Amino acid sequence: MSGFLGEFFGTMILILLGVGCGAGVNLKDNYARGQNWMFITLAWGMAVTFGVYAAGQMGSQGHLNPAVTLGFASAGLFSWNEVLPYLLGQGLGAFAGAALVILYYYPQFQATPNKDGNSVGIFATGPAIDRPFFNVLNECIATFFFILILLNLGNFTTGLKPLIVGLLIMVVGQSLGGTTGFALNPARDLMPRLAYSILPVPHKANANWGYAWVPIIGPLCGGILASFVHVWING
Repeated sequence: MSGFLGEFFGTMILILLGVGCGAGVNLKDNYARGQNWMFITLAWGMAVTFGVYAAGQMGSQGHLNPAVTLGFASAGLFSWNEVLPYLLGQGLGAFAGAALVILYYYPQFQATPNKDGNSVGIFATGPAIDRPFFNVLNECIATFFFILILLNLGNFTTGLKPLIVGLLIMVVGQSLGGTTGFALNPARDLMPRLAYSILPVPHKANANWGYAWVPIIGPLCGGILASFVHVWING
């Protein structure tokens, strides 16, 4: 149960702060509107940091990401018995975090027609250039190196390690994130996209479900591959 609760609240914090940044940057009548990529990547990095801290204190390993959970389990680094509670916690936490962003920014959503920035891009990723093969490859490569580095941090919920994880997210976003928005995490993309799609968001646009498979398949492939490479190197 502690694994589920930690992953639920940790992922909820991650999405509340990360997607909240997206709302602030894109919606009208907001002091943060129009901030740059550095602002966004820093916010997502710190969102991960504080999500990991919270999850660790609640008894989980702070994965907050199915690509981490399934990657670790596939390579024998995490018990399969814990996989389902972790995935449920991550998915439900991500949906709850997105729902809170909708509630929190409701007046700004009302003030922002979709042509002025009220789009699914606040909640989920999309490609700068729509080339599915390269989009999947981008997500796979970015997630591979994110998780390979993560695996070399040991228990990343303790001490200053969550801060290191946040800085890692930030630099991945700055160096590799400009092509697809660096999902790195199926739950981070799928569940906020679903929340935007089914909840009553004023003036919302299309949720772009045709792209939604990319930030699922790419990160999962990268996470599983990184975990097996780690085991092979340290075998």
